[in-house]
Amino acid sequence: MNQPDMNQIMAQAQQMQQQLQEAQAEIIASTVEGTAGNGLVKVALRGSGEVESLTIDPSVVDPEDVETLQDLIIGAYQDAGENLKSLSNEKMGPLSQGLDGLGF
Repeated sequence: MNQPDMNQIMAQAQQMQQQLQEAQAEIIASTVEGTAGNGLVKVALRGSGEVESLTIDPSVVDPEDVETLQDLIIGAYQDAGENLKSLSNEKMGPLSQGLDGLGF
């Protein structure tokens, strides 16, 4: 049974670590948007998860129906969170699959 070349494995691990750090930096530098109510409420999230902006169309501001506005804001935030998760999976997914090639 052939033993894997440890130098080659270490070099591959270092390369993957560098790619992982680059992907993480790219995610953090990104901004994603989530919407609700057909775009009437929009939330922009930074890659770090911080809210960058919140936009509310005046047509959904009804003092008699605050609950709907609250639901729309929560929906937009959740949509942005899902978009951030998708971005993360897109950038990090191929890197995590590469670990299989190293025998991990």
